[in-house]
Parts: sequence; C-alpha cells; structure tokens
Amino acid sequence: MATECDCRPVNDETPLLCQPPSPRERFYRRERQSVPAARAFARDALMDWGGCGCGRGRVEDVLLCVSELATNALVHGVPPGRGFLLRLVPYGEDGGVRIEVHDSGGGVPVLPRQDVKEPCEGGRGLLLVSELADKWGMGERCPGKIVWCEFEGRGCRNAPAGQRAGGGPTESRTTT
Repeated sequence: MATECDCRPVNDETPLLCQPPSPRERFYRRERQSVPAARAFARDALMDWGGCGCGRGRVEDVLLCVSELATNALVHGVPPGRGFLLRLVPYGEDGGVRIEVHDSGGGVPVLPRQDVKEPCEGGRGLLLVSELADKWGMGERCPGKIVWCEFEGRGCRNAPAGQRAGGGPTESRTTT
C-alpha cells in the first residue's frame, strides 16, 4: 500500500511537499468472500486517508455502498470465471471519495419502482446507494460497465485546502 505524508507545515515558512492521496484499487474474483474483502479493503483505504467526511456514520455509509455495489457486481455483472475491480478515488479539497465497481457483464442497473406494495426480496441495494451517496450512476467500459457513487467531503481531513486529489469526469446522476 502507498504511504502518505503528514501535510501539516512545520512553520509558516516551510512549504508543503506532500502529495494528495492516491486512488486505491483491487481486483476480486467471483466468490462470496469477495464482498467482505472489498469492504475491509475500503475501510483500510478510508482510514489511511483520514476517513470520509465527518464522523463514523459517513464512513459506515461508504462501506455499505461498497458492499451493495460489490454484491450487485457479483450477482448481476460478473460472468463465470471473471471478477470485478473496486476502485476508490479521493477527490475535492474537503475529503470526498468516489467508489467505482468495474465489471464485464451487460445490463443496466435500475432502481426498483417506488409504487410496488410488496417489493421482491432483492433490488434494494441501489435504493440504499441512491439514498446514502451524494451522487451515483453508471458508465460504459468494454466489456461491461462501471457503477459508481460519490460521497462529498465535509472538510474533516487533516490536509489543508488544495492538497486533495481531484477526481476524473463525473457522469450525471442516474434516475431511472
């Protein structure tokens, strides 16, 4: 794992020499134990970066979304013999994080209909993601897709403004 420096200046004359946190990614095979492993990997990355936003609840929201997106990839997006890539990208000056799950399967993630009186057993994962994350959506990759969500930071990391990594292009929120 990459190490990060202490971004606090020694005094007013000392320039900051640290780099923003690097994205983290890991590939997981199509196995049941991949979901808890992905969640543990995400927890370690968030703790290395100083958390996500403010407070324990926000970290737990991020980890729940990692679990849901990883589960969806395993159930709906990963063909036999393949796996998925979990990518965590820090962004913004206030400690935001983008979660990306890359899989090689087809299909488009869809929120369950709100007007159904008795929802089926599955299908609530994306509903949770849409409620907990600040944004979510999907992008194309060949083969497959990227399902992502973003949590905006709340300014609680130790690095000064301007020292956080910027994310890549952001797709619009999926509302289908």
